[in-house]
Amino acid sequence: MILGLHTRRYFAASGCDFAVCGLRVRSLPMDWDDLRIIAAIRASGSYAGAGTRLRINETTVARRLDRLQKSLGVTLFDAVDGVRKPTAQCEEILLRIQDIERHVAEIETVGSNSPGITGSVRIAATNAIMEELLAPHLPDFLLNHPGVTLQLMTSNQNVDFSRWQADLAIRLRKPDKGDFKIVKLTTLRLYFFEPEMVSSHRGEAVICAYPASLDLTPESRFLKGRGLQPHSRVISDNIRIVRTLISSYRCSGILPGYMCTDLLGDPKLRATLLDERREIWLLIQRHLSSNPAARLAIDWVRDCFADASIARSPFQK
Repeated sequence: MILGLHTRRYFAASGCDFAVCGLRVRSLPMDWDDLRIIAAIRASGSYAGAGTRLRINETTVARRLDRLQKSLGVTLFDAVDGVRKPTAQCEEILLRIQDIERHVAEIETVGSNSPGITGSVRIAATNAIMEELLAPHLPDFLLNHPGVTLQLMTSNQNVDFSRWQADLAIRLRKPDKGDFKIVKLTTLRLYFFEPEMVSSHRGEAVICAYPASLDLTPESRFLKGRGLQPHSRVISDNIRIVRTLISSYRCSGILPGYMCTDLLGDPKLRATLLDERREIWLLIQRHLSSNPAARLAIDWVRDCFADASIARSPFQK
């Protein structure tokens, strides 16, 4: 966040009281830019990463952090396996910094021309979920909420939610633990597709399976249960690739309902509904649960998933 000149002067003049964190801080004005460095180091795990985020050099990051640690009288980060890990007191300070960021954002939008709720929300999800379930509904959301910006972060690898790399994250399995709120979005039907006729010289369809890292998913368990996993010849976590191969009528694989509505009625394919389904979960950073912009984004994501589990074969009752 880049602050206006008046806002910077306000925080510099007023100072910050961190007594609630158990710190005895000298009565010195706090520099908001220095406080932002703490959050940037926490998010990136290094001085270099923080410098990239704030567009300053690594030396400046280290110098400002050293100045702040001397002012506070505590060590804020420990070097662990090459990564800067926040101390317990640093984590307490970070909670206060998040509150300050929110208040500053609210102050700087006073009198602005942006109508309604304003703010920016980062949402992380897989490519397929983002493209198939969220993106089609995005234009209406942006039109209805002109003051809200969404940063869509697509990857088949989970972001580090504990390091605040995203505000909201859509996960394909329920996390075992974590300091965040979690909401179940939906339960997806899964279908195993086989070609009715195989034209390969061996008379067998090519099996599409998933990497070993996904062995605990319903899809992998189904393939193992049928004895198909050991015979798979295509390994991919990209369901678009799996869909393309199934559409060739020479390969077998599993797709979620939202990716195969048109294939369910294809006479050249045989679809089997899996007994086990895929649960989809939404992770929410706790400090954003009451943030107006985040609430809009959360409600929007839930609406996007409202009909995601209804796809079924036209021949099913």
